Amino acid sequence: MTELATNPYRVETISERKVAKTIDHSLLKPELTVDEVVAGCAVAVAYNVASVCCRPIDVERCRDALAGTDVLVGTVIGFPHGSNLTATKVFEARHAIDQGAVELDMVLPIGLLRSGLLDAVGDDIAAVVAAAGSSAIVKVILENAYLDHDQKVAACRVVEAAGAAYVKTSTGYAPSGSTLEDLRLMRATVSPAVKVKAAGGVRTLDALVDGLNAGIDRCGATATAAIIDELRARQAAPT
Repeated sequence: MTELATNPYRVETISERKVAKTIDHSLLKPELTVDEVVAGCAVAVAYNVASVCCRPIDVERCRDALAGTDVLVGTVIGFPHGSNLTATKVFEARHAIDQGAVELDMVLPIGLLRSGLLDAVGDDIAAVVAAAGSSAIVKVILENAYLDHDQKVAACRVVEAAGAAYVKTSTGYAPSGSTLEDLRLMRATVSPAVKVKAAGGVRTLDALVDGLNAGIDRCGATATAAIIDELRARQAAPT
């Protein structure tokens, strides 16, 4: 098998739109000011990324800042530990949708997963998926840093059975984030109907392209400008 067949995405030939529309521009740091959130939305628009993933308190602000663009508004549910009651997650989801969010990145109940209580984990996810209905897609964060191989596989299967649109590696606030090994495992475990999102540690163009070749559809990133500026520079450089 040729390198091109195993790695169809290459820095030399990948389109800027493909890179940009892989990125969910992350605005989740707790210390961000209102001005920094608005500035982050301007970056997202300038580079025409897929979405902004913001804190729940910023959904309306981001909705207004992104109005008239095709950059979507996303937010987080049960973030970053996943330990909220299911009813709380459902409330968060409904309120976020009412305020303009169309993508919800929820954290599953990590401790329940590690305890083998898969039915409870599935019920938690399914409740948020039901609350989102047709108004928003749900991406489920596994927080792989705390899981072994079998738990990652079980989590992927529970997420798919519960009807979520994505499995996602990490919050970015655990001891480690996305790895290529995990991305390949997740892609191999879920069906083609479920997409994969990388988060935590995707800070360079090469890391993003490697992720695409491992099967991701989205990645969370704060280094959006650096990634796309590097793509432009490398593609413009003489060969």
